[in-house]
Amino acid sequence: MLRLTLDALQILDAIDRRGSFAAAGKELHKVPSTISYTVAKLEDDLGVQVFERLGPKVALTAAGHELLREGRYLLKAAQDLEHRVRRVASGWETEFAIGIDSLFSVASLEEDMRAFYAVADRTRLRIAQETLTGTWESLLDRRVDLLIGAAGEGPSGGGYVAEPIGRVSFVFAVTPDHPLAKAVKPLGKAELQQHRAVVVADSARKLLPRTVGLLFGQDAITVPDMRSKYQLQRSGMGFGFLPEPYAREAIAAGELVVKAVEEPKPDETFYLAWRTGELGAALKWWIDRARSPGKLYDLLSLSCS
Repeated sequence: MLRLTLDALQILDAIDRRGSFAAAGKELHKVPSTISYTVAKLEDDLGVQVFERLGPKVALTAAGHELLREGRYLLKAAQDLEHRVRRVASGWETEFAIGIDSLFSVASLEEDMRAFYAVADRTRLRIAQETLTGTWESLLDRRVDLLIGAAGEGPSGGGYVAEPIGRVSFVFAVTPDHPLAKAVKPLGKAELQQHRAVVVADSARKLLPRTVGLLFGQDAITVPDMRSKYQLQRSGMGFGFLPEPYAREAIAAGELVVKAVEEPKPDETFYLAWRTGELGAALKWWIDRARSPGKLYDLLSLSCS
């Protein structure tokens, strides 16, 4: 008879993420006594101590770390099996996760979500935002089922299908009172190195992150998304490349000035991508929706408004 249950693993996972029995109980909608009893019974059945009690806080022991590390694979496998079984029965996934680059706002998908719920109101939607390589990583790590607007080519190794859905041009922009705004010739590395850049951080956790628009040793402000970068550049906190649709209105209003640089940023291709061998009804619906002409520019327009 197995001494380890999926319910116990789920409780261990929640305790580790939340830091206490009480917080885990709140997340799982279980009373603290149930959480404590499950952990105590698991430790008794296995004959090992899983947690060290540190007052209201707890910490995993070495054995607990190993148990949870492997146990999370089992939880994920059980969740995948549940979704596959339900998908076979109904054709629709019970939950569908979409990943978008932080260049786009979640609100830009609102019209698509309304159309989706009109035909699949029993599929739960989850929208995740990542940046640069982190977006691709979320697909390969199975945190999302579909990428809409993933920047740049995906990592090598396969396991997914990717289709280009459009290209975005970038402009180098500063405020009118920035020292670089007075330059007449195209700006080179020597001039740029002397001033602060604003850069978007790659959210990749395992894959090699991308560094865009930053020189070695340069002063920089690192932000989590393009919207923050745009706002800081418009306020004069630094410089950098911005998607032309983002900067268009501020340029027309004279709030930003476009400058020529010796090494301009090439247009960025954005992709629609999904894992091979997984084609439920929700995935098919969203792929067809995202393939519509001009979809990338619609998302950008809504994100910039």
